[in-house]
Amino acid sequence: MTGLLTVVKIGGSLLGSPRLDPVLAAIAEARPARAVVVPGGGPFADAVRETQALLGFGDVLAHRLALDAMGQIAAILADRHPALAIAADAEEIAARHRAGSVPVWDPREVRCGRPGVPETWDVTSDSLAAWLATEVGADCLVLIKSVDAPPDASPRDLADAGIVDAAFPDFAWRFGGTVTVIGPSSDDRLASLLAAGFTRSVAA
Repeated sequence: MTGLLTVVKIGGSLLGSPRLDPVLAAIAEARPARAVVVPGGGPFADAVRETQALLGFGDVLAHRLALDAMGQIAAILADRHPALAIAADAEEIAARHRAGSVPVWDPREVRCGRPGVPETWDVTSDSLAAWLATEVGADCLVLIKSVDAPPDASPRDLADAGIVDAAFPDFAWRFGGTVTVIGPSSDDRLASLLAAGFTRSVAA
């Protein structure tokens, strides 16, 4: 029996951090637990913000360029660990799992817009990870962040603290599954979360 499906969003702030490779290894080594990696936009998304401020184009285009930024980071992560492979939609995600790989989501299929996904800076990779978790029927959502979250913080608390984007509470409510934030002091929890998901599923 396969384990619970967990979406793991890796913040762009981890790029260049010594945390990145251990986090990727923990995800890869947690198989047969099933994970889907959602990348942040990192410096590519920052470049979109800076270019928008310079040239003044609209938020819809900025949102779509930020999706492209996430796709670029997805390619970098997939190149960084041999167990990771790009997947653009639920069908490709399932195929990657069947092949024994860990899918890394490239959101290019969302670039033409999706109902219920506002194309503004209020919706970043945090909310998109919750959206994907809903779309693929995930059981858990894990956000890997560069800061620690207060214990038992709600999605609204996280948004108010600037840890997630402004739209995240609504997307987390639609998702309805477990949301966990992993900060620098709790990276060791990631492997245990994925392993626990597999154990619970087998035990059930």
